[in-house]
Amino acid sequence: MEKRGLSNWKEKLIEKFLMISAIITIFTTVGILWVLFSESINFFSEISIFDFFTDSEWRPSDKRDPHFGVFVLLSGTLLTTSIAIIVAVPLGLVIAIYLREYTHDKVRRTIKPLLELLAGIPTVVYGYFALSVLTPFLRTFIPNMPLFNALSAGVVMGIMILPIISSLSEDAINAVPKALREASFGLGATRLQTAFRVVVPSASSGILVSIILGVSRAIGETMIVAMAAGTKPQLTFNPLESVMTITTYMAETASGDVEFGSIRYKSIFAVGITLFFFTFALNTVSFFIKRKYQEKYD
Repeated sequence: MEKRGLSNWKEKLIEKFLMISAIITIFTTVGILWVLFSESINFFSEISIFDFFTDSEWRPSDKRDPHFGVFVLLSGTLLTTSIAIIVAVPLGLVIAIYLREYTHDKVRRTIKPLLELLAGIPTVVYGYFALSVLTPFLRTFIPNMPLFNALSAGVVMGIMILPIISSLSEDAINAVPKALREASFGLGATRLQTAFRVVVPSASSGILVSIILGVSRAIGETMIVAMAAGTKPQLTFNPLESVMTITTYMAETASGDVEFGSIRYKSIFAVGITLFFFTFALNTVSFFIKRKYQEKYD
């Protein structure tokens, strides 16, 4: 009886601790949103929200004629993210198929942890690699490419999010029952045909979710784009040019000599809430995709 009472007391203590942790997390999220919304409202009381989303220039430090066209920053963010996805999705999917369909368990248990080590490398190291290794290498083929460019930043971001896409895709492929593979083999399909025509379509919901999570991770990246893509705000979709992303602007402005309460200071929160809505929308889409299209097997 004493042991049972002690066990119940421990369970209640753990339950209270978990509840408190959950409440702290909720209040922290609410606090962050409150700060973003309140400061953004102050910003839009001075700058038209229509101009914010339609202006094609971003010159917040110009005292005579400042411009706050966030689409300039969005274009840089979307450009680097698109390059990262072009790099990471094919490689990640091929790696996931190879690990699950072609390798033995011993090889997979060795390769997968090594691949996931990429997720533990600090992003400043990735940024330094893009600036000092990848960009000089690309400039041997593209002589006129500037030192800071979206291409190098996007490629290295693709390498950074590769473990997310490959690992989650491999888990989704692993959830496909063996019976589907055996049925495909029984109809005369090869291993390659089975992988791409049976297994991948059956795991498509999990693969799409992994891609969307990779996109969310790339959109929120700061150090790589700040070091390799540059800090030149311009509306361009040329990967060989220097661009400024939303996160780069936030990091540069927050660490600079910006007057507290100024319009430029408030613009940090305006672009921050824009970034929040983008990532929130992507996460919501991934949730509904998984919920609606997830295959359930008995």
